[in-house]
Amino acid sequence: MFALGAIAILIAMALVLWRLFSGPTLYDRVLAVNSFGTLAVLLIAVLGFLAGRPDFLDIALLYALINFVGTIAILKFFRYRAIGDKTPRAEEPRR
Repeated sequence: MFALGAIAILIAMALVLWRLFSGPTLYDRVLAVNSFGTLAVLLIAVLGFLAGRPDFLDIALLYALINFVGTIAILKFFRYRAIGDKTPRAEEPRR
């Protein structure tokens, strides 16, 4: 049953890749990358279960955290065109 689940996850990953390359907007592509990362986490967990290696769950959780932080960084970059601290400043008075 888990082998069928792994195959279904691989099919879903292929569909997400199709959305990644054909997405009409930037946000569709970011969503596809995030979905691909989530499916990769699921695949790592299922393969770890099939291989009898429970330490794969630690790798999957670490990859999920990296996926989340990466998605937030990409969205922040496309909004502010900078990754660093970009807080709006009060306008200086005109002279």
